[in-house]
Amino acid sequence: STIQKQRRELQLLIAELKDRDKELNDMVAVHQRHLLAWEDDRQKILTLAERCNLLKNELNKRNEIVKSLTKRLKFLESQQNDSKTIENTPQKFKELSQKVTDATVHCQALEEKNQSLHCLVLELSAKTGQLQAREQELLTMLKLKDEAILETTDHITDFTSKFKKLESALRAAKTEEFSLNKEKEDLKLRLKELILETNKLKDDLCEKMKENNKQQEEIIHLKQENSCLRNELALIVEKAKRKDQLLQFAKSKQARTDTELSSLRQV
Repeated sequence: STIQKQRRELQLLIAELKDRDKELNDMVAVHQRHLLAWEDDRQKILTLAERCNLLKNELNKRNEIVKSLTKRLKFLESQQNDSKTIENTPQKFKELSQKVTDATVHCQALEEKNQSLHCLVLELSAKTGQLQAREQELLTMLKLKDEAILETTDHITDFTSKFKKLESALRAAKTEEFSLNKEKEDLKLRLKELILETNKLKDDLCEKMKENNKQQEEIIHLKQENSCLRNELALIVEKAKRKDQLLQFAKSKQARTDTELSSLRQV
């Protein structure tokens, strides 16, 4: 019963370990998906950061161009103020003004785009931080699950060794049970033989008791006869003693008679 109970416990533990293993596999799969998504997001962030750097460089170049054009415009304005006699200056001034305006509009557009990209970079950085924190959390959970798996593996190894020991003990117990059953059968046969022998001895004892009762009756009868014979013997002895006494009396009487006769003869 103990071995069966431990076997049921081992089966329950193995089922629980299978469930834990399935949960760990699911968590690892989810972790892999999160890692892949994080890697995609990281690649996108790197691409956007590279693009943002390129746009910043372009913006800086455009700013330099705007600054140079502004300086040139100021220089031209100063030249225009100094030399009003030049015919082509208004046309060039208009062209430069148009270029400056276009450059200013393009610079504002680039600044707005840069601002949006900067906001996007900040958002992606925050998302990257969240993903890194989630990755760290998942790595921590994975480490804990690995430790749990190792601990569970150790438990499985211990239970396997215990189960092997219990199986060997079960085999030994079965062997001992088989030998005990065989010995039990032998003892049953011996018990049957002893019961038969006991019954036979009882029958013999009954017969002996009957013979003993008969012998006791005979002994009682013989004792009674012996007592009767002793009484008769005592009577015979007493009669013999009386006869001897009578004989002695007769002898003494005969002696007296012979003495008297001899005395009479002498007379």
